Amino acid sequence: QVQMVESGGGSVQAGGSLRLSCAASGYSSSRYCMGWFRQAPGKAREGVAVIGSDGSQRYADSVKGRFTISRDNAKNSLYLQMNDLKPEDTAMYYCAAKSRLGCAMVVGWYDYWGQGTQVTVSS
Repeated sequence: QVQMVESGGGSVQAGGSLRLSCAASGYSSSRYCMGWFRQAPGKAREGVAVIGSDGSQRYADSVKGRFTISRDNAKNSLYLQMNDLKPEDTAMYYCAAKSRLGCAMVVGWYDYWGQGTQVTVSS
């Protein structure tokens, strides 16, 4: 059974930083795309950043230059370094993984999801 467990969320002031982590079990992450998504109250879930098995990365325009996604295949882990946080980054953040080839920020493409970790940024 695949489990994805996020950690590292919290409350920070604008301009601050957080590092999210996601530990995957029951899943061999090295072959497939993994990503971070977020959902604010009353809004649809959206892609934040994804990383392919080759390390290639894609980011939402709203986080480019501020967020960095990385992975450690040996640890079956995914990370998101978030710098210069803004109030509009406030959301529940989810890690997700695919079990098929292909990598894009399309919510419906992902097969495994964590429960989420809350990020709150105050102005």
